[in-house]
Amino acid sequence: MSDLRQRIEHHVAADTLDRTAALADFNDFLDALESGTVRSAEPNADGRWRANGWVKQGILLGFRLGEMVDYSDGPFAFFDKATYPTQTFSLDRGVRVVPGGSTIRRGSYVSSGVVCMPPMYVNVGAYVDAGTMVDSHALVGSCAQIGKRVHLSAAAQVGGVLEPIGAVPVVIEDDVFVGGGCGVYEGCVVRKGAVLAAGVILTGSTRVYDLANETMLQRSGDGPLEIPARAVVVPGTRAVDSDFGRAHGLSLSAPCIVKYRDTSTDASTTLEDALR
Repeated sequence: MSDLRQRIEHHVAADTLDRTAALADFNDFLDALESGTVRSAEPNADGRWRANGWVKQGILLGFRLGEMVDYSDGPFAFFDKATYPTQTFSLDRGVRVVPGGSTIRRGSYVSSGVVCMPPMYVNVGAYVDAGTMVDSHALVGSCAQIGKRVHLSAAAQVGGVLEPIGAVPVVIEDDVFVGGGCGVYEGCVVRKGAVLAAGVILTGSTRVYDLANETMLQRSGDGPLEIPARAVVVPGTRAVDSDFGRAHGLSLSAPCIVKYRDTSTDASTTLEDALR
């Protein structure tokens, strides 16, 4: 992909765009994203995730190149950049898209075996690996990285990160279960096999209390907040430790790791295979 990278970086740096050449190279770039040969973030050999800054620059180039067009259909009015239409593909792609208003945007990778329940949305730069289910009203944000056999339950929100360029997108690794109404946003990596109970909200600034190990987890420096592999996380609260907070009985969100997955936890999620 070094040649494609050089072409994209050339257009990004140009003061004046050669639109014809830039659009041709940008379409090659979209094809590479959709085939999975280019990703906005990847794990290093040690498992740590790094952002591919040039890929994010290429996505932003698409907004610079795009002109507003009318995508309206009947009574439904839609207006967006011409460079980012809805992605279309054929049955042999192996993606199950149940009728009912879902959208997969161009420039995202959705693997064979993924199940999309309506309505759901996958944004540009996202990567959704094989066997994952994206349930109703779920969002996979721009550049989010979703592993194999993940379940994003109804109304789960996986945030997008396009800027700053070097920021690691939200990552949900293999075999993670994300419960209904969860929100996982900028600055978070959820490691393999973890379970997020319904209603858990995670951001880069969230403190997570590990009751099993009696420790507190939070991001360090520029690194992400990491939910450990096979951790079972539930919503919780912690008291506001100030006179005003105590006087008014205030508390803040404090997700808690109550245990780590065992055979009983795994058995409770085996229904997933039958649904696929």
